[in-house]
Amino acid sequence: MVVPELRPWRAAGPHVARAAGAVRPRLARAARAAGPRVARFARATAPQLDRVTRPKTWQYTAGAATAGLALAAGVVTAAGPWDSTGQRTAEQDRAVALERTGGADHGPGSGGSGATAGAPRPAPSAGSVLAGLGSAAGSVPGGAGAGAVPGGTALADTLGPLLEAPALGTRPGVSVVDLSTGKRLYGADAGAALTPASTTKIATAVAALTALGPDHRLTTRTALEPDTGELVLVGGGDPTLTARADARGLASLRTLAGKTAAALKKRDVREVTLSYDTTLYAGSGMHPIGVNENLARVTALMADEARTDDSTSGPAPRVPDPAADAARTFAGFLGEHGITASHPGPSKATNRADALAAVSSPPLSVLVERMLTTSDNDLAEALARHTAVATGKPADFEGVSAAVTARLEQLGLPVRGARFHDGSGLDRTDRITAGLLTALLAEAADPARPELRPVLTGLPVAGFTGTLTSRHTDGAAGLVRAKTGTLTGVNTLAGTVVTDDGRLLAFAFLASGTTDAWAAQSALDEAAAALVSCRCP
Repeated sequence: MVVPELRPWRAAGPHVARAAGAVRPRLARAARAAGPRVARFARATAPQLDRVTRPKTWQYTAGAATAGLALAAGVVTAAGPWDSTGQRTAEQDRAVALERTGGADHGPGSGGSGATAGAPRPAPSAGSVLAGLGSAAGSVPGGAGAGAVPGGTALADTLGPLLEAPALGTRPGVSVVDLSTGKRLYGADAGAALTPASTTKIATAVAALTALGPDHRLTTRTALEPDTGELVLVGGGDPTLTARADARGLASLRTLAGKTAAALKKRDVREVTLSYDTTLYAGSGMHPIGVNENLARVTALMADEARTDDSTSGPAPRVPDPAADAARTFAGFLGEHGITASHPGPSKATNRADALAAVSSPPLSVLVERMLTTSDNDLAEALARHTAVATGKPADFEGVSAAVTARLEQLGLPVRGARFHDGSGLDRTDRITAGLLTALLAEAADPARPELRPVLTGLPVAGFTGTLTSRHTDGAAGLVRAKTGTLTGVNTLAGTVVTDDGRLLAFAFLASGTTDAWAAQSALDEAAAALVSCRCP
């Protein structure tokens, strides 16, 4: 039995836009105030690094750390939606959506000793975000300052006892790397190939971004066969395709129906035989875990991840045949535009078919962030199959295994012992080492690879977003960004952390043989939090 990830946050509703509009002027002031400090810190912290995985030196401007790793102005722009403080705007909006005290106002002194009595306190991550950006020590809550103890405790002395907790089973795999030097600071069975659970998605993200590029989009289209007049709905492997009235920036099945109907009317066609094409993928769409609320049947055509409720993430009941269901919904939308469609059946669009209309997903960089933040299994399986297609492998589970492994090998990453049988990590036979996970994170931090930045920016923020929303609510909130992993008997955590003295570390903890999921999660959280205050060698 699979223990699902902690339920991530769901869409907040129309009031988010109103609230975000209300705080935007304060955000602008905060951004202007913090910008110069970010720039000074980025210039002051640009050491030369030795790569973890192979001899190579590259310059790392250790800027925004947990707030998005603003490695350079150009890289920040490429990485996605940021304000000039380096904070991801999605996190600001999320703070407002949650109606938490203070929300998105991360201006200097917010919540600090100089704050006006009765003024809103900052969101839980506010102080930590600014500390990670390199603001003056002690100037924000949670930053290093007079209370920090010089020297600190050795990393091994700190982590060793924590990771020996009975809740973590026997001999967890551990790796900690300093991303400002490329040096491994701590390792315990770092080369042991263990069940990674959803931390597999970090590897899926790196493979997909290198194979396809951050600007790649997944396209769903319609085509009209000239000889038979058959209309074919061609699946493009986009599980985020939505049939909802408010598409929220996703590819819309309603829009595709409207465009298709307009194209048909220009041809004076009012009635069609409707088919659907899922041949982009190969093999069985049934995941090895079988029917499960953690993901739908893997197919190149589905709408809203085949969910039968109004959820947008987390476990949910799914329709048994996502492609047929999406095609029937599409037929209904055509009818609203005056086009009568037959009951749809499977088919394949020929090379002679005339292209009618198309809709595309957000760019891959955005999809990767969504996949990691909410631990989206459907999206993970889709991106793994697109990686297979892009590398000339069959778009089935076997092809995914070969394609992901090959992409990581091409990057020179330590894949010995790794086994990828799916893209999501739901397959218990997957194997990854803690050393590979930290190497993947180091690769994503390489300024020479801005296309991989979404691997870092998409990681859930402790106590704030995604599968870490309810974890690390004290102490390490905002300082730890990590991908969680949970299966029965398996608990994992891998990501980045900013220490009190401003160092950015990558870490991976893989625990197997756990018997109490909540106790194991707490032990992993405690170990990650310990990295915050530890003075590393």
